[in-house]
Amino acid sequence: MKEIYTDHIASILGVKKWQVENCAELLEDGCTVPFISRYRKERTGSLDDVSVAEIRHWCDVFAEMEKRKASILSTIEEAGKLTPELKEKIENCVVSSELEDLYLPFRPKRKTRATVAIAKGLEPLADLLWDGKLSHPRVEAAKYVKGEVESVDEALSGARDIIAERLSETASIRENQRVIFRSRRVVSKQTKAGKSSPEAAKYRAYFSFSMPLSKIPAHNLLGLLRAENEGFVSASIDADPERCAKKIYYDYATEHGYPPQESAQEIRLAVDDSFKRLIEPSITGEVLREAKEKADIESIRIFGDNLRQLLLASPVGGKRTMAIDPGFRTGCKVVCLDEQGNLLHFEAIFPHPPIAKKIQALTAITDMVEKYRIEVIAIGNGTAGRETEDFVRKVGLDESIKIFSVSEDGASIYSASDIAREEFPDYDVTVRGAVSIGRRLMDPLAELVKIDPKSLGVGQYQHDVDQNLLREKLDDVVESCVNTVGVNLNTASPYLLQYVSGIGPSLASAIVLWRKNNGPFKTRRDLLKVPRLGEKTFEQCAGFLRIPGGENPLDNSSVHPEAYSLVDRMASDMGVATSTLVGNPDLCSKIKTSDYVDNRFGLPTVSDILKELAKPGLDPREKAEEFSFAEDIHEIEDLHPGMELPGIITNITAFGAFVDIGLHENGLIHASKMGVRGMADPSKILKLHQKVRVTVLSTDIERRRISLSLIK
Repeated sequence: MKEIYTDHIASILGVKKWQVENCAELLEDGCTVPFISRYRKERTGSLDDVSVAEIRHWCDVFAEMEKRKASILSTIEEAGKLTPELKEKIENCVVSSELEDLYLPFRPKRKTRATVAIAKGLEPLADLLWDGKLSHPRVEAAKYVKGEVESVDEALSGARDIIAERLSETASIRENQRVIFRSRRVVSKQTKAGKSSPEAAKYRAYFSFSMPLSKIPAHNLLGLLRAENEGFVSASIDADPERCAKKIYYDYATEHGYPPQESAQEIRLAVDDSFKRLIEPSITGEVLREAKEKADIESIRIFGDNLRQLLLASPVGGKRTMAIDPGFRTGCKVVCLDEQGNLLHFEAIFPHPPIAKKIQALTAITDMVEKYRIEVIAIGNGTAGRETEDFVRKVGLDESIKIFSVSEDGASIYSASDIAREEFPDYDVTVRGAVSIGRRLMDPLAELVKIDPKSLGVGQYQHDVDQNLLREKLDDVVESCVNTVGVNLNTASPYLLQYVSGIGPSLASAIVLWRKNNGPFKTRRDLLKVPRLGEKTFEQCAGFLRIPGGENPLDNSSVHPEAYSLVDRMASDMGVATSTLVGNPDLCSKIKTSDYVDNRFGLPTVSDILKELAKPGLDPREKAEEFSFAEDIHEIEDLHPGMELPGIITNITAFGAFVDIGLHENGLIHASKMGVRGMADPSKILKLHQKVRVTVLSTDIERRRISLSLIK
């Protein structure tokens, strides 16, 4: 990678140049983000997976920029206009807008007022005006009154059109105008469609809106732009035309000198026209796109943080689970699962109106709990979820059986997916949905990787942001979570395995097929027996795969096989077998880290190994805890200001956090009600699925909205 790019990446990420260079080399060598951040800390200066992913993103950006530069240079050279100075400027660009500004004067054009004037032979007149050499422009213009040019005024008008386009294509002028526009306010006004359409009501906050572009929150900008896209408002930047025109004229005069008085009048007319007709709409679009890119990044960051918390939610583990997909008219769909999440039994019960067979439902629940030795119960939080939870809690089950409310977001998407049909070809969507709810409780990560993250209900304006960037970020988050936790090689589904470092969908299926045909993997090295899985892939994936009870105890840890010999040496020096050292924190504490640092294994790697040896295969996720809503709250009408309630955070946005308090409607803790001064960043205060206590501030029964504040 070119030095100009590594310098730029290091600058924007706040890291050292050598870290970027080494990371880029590892990426070019086919290493994955999780592998680099976990097993190549010496090379990267212990950059975390987020930083490594950022570097990879910018490497991709600049790879595309190199292709763009090659295309631009080729086009300009073919036109015979490529000078050494211009070539150097293009090659040294690291910002896309600067590159496009340099290319703009040479870009093939469709028909414009300037090209029409040039076709009429008016470019020499424009050149004289542009160079500031005309004292009497009307006299000179008279020479061009011929053919299609019928008057002096028409000749001067055409010349001004050419100058206006040149001004709009001057890189320094465009950048200076961007600086002005970035400092101004974005304003929006209601359109005729906004006044006549009932659908516009949800955008009323933007019917007369004004805020500095540099301070507008991401959710406000995305909401405004969505309203504009739907035709309900018009958006603009309130740049002062007079101030902008003066700056354009000054920039022109700085480069060309101040022209004679009569020519100056023509230039000023061209400047005014250039700003209103060409520069203002162009720069407005650019600056709004630039602001949207920042809003996209912020919104995607919040989405990614929420997704990470959702995927790393507390699992109950391998427990025999009853899962209930609640419903009124269609009944509650109940499934029983074994410790591995395999389906043992399914039936429907009807504890609620309009059928209300409560006795039969109670008996069925009791019988299933006893027959299938149920340890935990998962109840979907959708329609009838609260009522079903109340019913189950009154059944009189043993206190050791814990009951959990589980988010249903995306369950219907999964139940109708190809993955669900492949897993349960003989069952309909109701069974699949209930199974998904149960498995989410057992292991949220293993189950949720089967669902498109955009269907999980934890984002904001997710359909308005850059979809490619969103997909890249969400894939990075899923991959990071899977590899942070680690994957049981002998039980993982192909949908989970595909996110393991270096594997992907094809190899994941091959691993599962090999396991089916040959039995459980006994060692990590057995992976090399899987068709098309070579040494490079093994290097990338092995450290993230676990084999509980395997031949080598290190295979159930995050110690990479490349370091097994180091662990064997540690054990030998301690006078014990490797199996004795693994999982023995007392022995590990006696090992001096510096004794094992060498050219191959640096201090960060040796420290990680000792930490892992003390507690091998430790799941970083917290344990699941039971939770109950307030018993006397069932409808929004039951709420009143000042009431304190328990709740669970279901979504976090830039403007606040949504809280499930046991009703059909989630309440909102606005960012200003987080219990700290100013507009707090909700993502820095709260976490997804966090249990909280809130105070009811107000309710809007007609709009079904609940305003809450956080109790610290």
